[in-house]
Amino acid sequence: MPEEVSIEPCLLDQSAHNSEHISGFSGSAGTAIVTLEKAALATDGRYFNQASKQLDSNWQLLKQGLEDVPTWQEWTAEQSEGGKTVGVDSTVITAPDARKLAEKIKKKGGGKLVGIEENLVDEVWGKDRPSKPNEKVKVLGNEFTGKKFQEKIDDLRKELEKKKSAGLIVSMLDEIAWLYNLRGNDIAYNPVFFSYAIVTPTTATLYVDESKLNPEVVSHLGDAVQIRPYEAIFKDVKAMGESMKPDSTTNGVSNSEAPKRKFMISTKASWALSLLVGGEDKVDEIRSPIGDAKAIKNKTELEGMRQCHIRDGAALSEYFAWLEDELVVKKSKLDEVEAADKLEKIRSKHNNFVGLSFDTISSSGPNAAVIHYKPEKGNCATIDPKSIYLCDSGAQYLDGTTDTTRTLHFGEPTELERKAYTLVLKGVIALDKVIFPKGTNGLALDTLARQFLWEEGLDYRHGTGHGVGSYLNVHEGPIGVGTRVQYTEVALSAGNVISDEPGYYEDGNFGIRIENIIMAREVKTAHSFGEKPWLGFECVTMTPMCRKLIDEKYLTPREVTWLNTYHADVLEKTRSYFDGKDELTMKWLERETRPL
Repeated sequence: MPEEVSIEPCLLDQSAHNSEHISGFSGSAGTAIVTLEKAALATDGRYFNQASKQLDSNWQLLKQGLEDVPTWQEWTAEQSEGGKTVGVDSTVITAPDARKLAEKIKKKGGGKLVGIEENLVDEVWGKDRPSKPNEKVKVLGNEFTGKKFQEKIDDLRKELEKKKSAGLIVSMLDEIAWLYNLRGNDIAYNPVFFSYAIVTPTTATLYVDESKLNPEVVSHLGDAVQIRPYEAIFKDVKAMGESMKPDSTTNGVSNSEAPKRKFMISTKASWALSLLVGGEDKVDEIRSPIGDAKAIKNKTELEGMRQCHIRDGAALSEYFAWLEDELVVKKSKLDEVEAADKLEKIRSKHNNFVGLSFDTISSSGPNAAVIHYKPEKGNCATIDPKSIYLCDSGAQYLDGTTDTTRTLHFGEPTELERKAYTLVLKGVIALDKVIFPKGTNGLALDTLARQFLWEEGLDYRHGTGHGVGSYLNVHEGPIGVGTRVQYTEVALSAGNVISDEPGYYEDGNFGIRIENIIMAREVKTAHSFGEKPWLGFECVTMTPMCRKLIDEKYLTPREVTWLNTYHADVLEKTRSYFDGKDELTMKWLERETRPL
């Protein structure tokens, strides 16, 4: 900032680690606002239960999406009344969000929204703040990516030309990793590395700490990509903004005479980058073309997803068979963390395993009702074989990313538990079997998974499906299935990979969720109304549903046929891992996949 600004009431921070440091809330989605007198934390329905437990009396919990609860923007604007200034680290808020917030502050009679260079939470954290990771970047071979990075850059440049753009400034880490066919380990569970990128019609630049790059990476990028220091992005972006001013010159031609081409920047990029270029008048804020391209998997990536899910499904089946044997036969006492550690050990022996794709949600009884529960050693439950057990887990493999949820019971479930499980299962099947015309978005499909719960006056406070990366982030935009506005912006396309995960939760009692990964593909139909292609889904998750929790009287013949076909597929594709090698798992697998 060019001058000191007195930030009277508010500090906003949307950084997950910083929000956790000042509030104690460890969820992955939250916004913290601190004034001289108050503090508030906003989060969505996935984390209501968790936040209620982790926040102390200093904090007000803003449950986003509930009636009569203000959004964090509205709450912030209310605190700014009387001309008070609101400060925010401009690197952790997007330009569109900053504009919307500034407008709300203005309407409430507040002062300015100002970006501050130093994050005040970091200042308070001081020397105790963990140092930035310095993990090595590695090349992901074409046998896994299915496309050379030079081809991806060529495709991007065609988009730049279509939009008559001067270039694209890239800040989303998974987009950079995908574009250059590189992977890293700077963020837990996400194979990305801290970096920025700029691609113009003639140049491609990667901003990264060069100490992260080994000779293989440097050779891989070659002369096609210029490597610049990570911190240089801000200076370079500012210089680009300066070069676009009317009184400047480019190649000896006055910019007042030259064609006016703006740089493109993602709507998810930071406000800081937008300000450095010169603000909204100097940039075109767009949905990233890299994100759109990344979400449509090629043949190699889709086959990788199939194969890694077979291996992952085998690991899950081995784990569930082991867990049942330990709890029921051996009467072992296992806590939620010990069980999760065992699952990771089983997964790690499979080909192309790299690590987990998120913290394993290993949850027994009431803990299963906490949607994004994270068990911690010394602060977790012993698994109760007489209660619901929910396991939501996933892994990173060189050929794909997995995310599977299964809910089990090792004793005698109640009638309510069986009914709720079966209603959730019906929702899974309904989304899996749907046929829809090209151009349909995720919002239009969401009710398919909720309809059976709705008939009973029940629902769940999370999306039905999210995009999944290919050895990248387990939650990947821009597509998904749910009620979020962004799911209306992009239609589902052949090659999209998403989760199918309805659920039902009773706080303090139990929780149920079933999650498969499904891939969109073109299907043949008897007719072709409007001459449009028609799409359906292919399920790639390969581990059984819990037979004990299924109440057959709620299933239609069509749903029974789907379930029997699915279980036959699971048995066929995973039995080779156990037949003649692992009698315990083989017996469990045959029992759980037998036809209804």
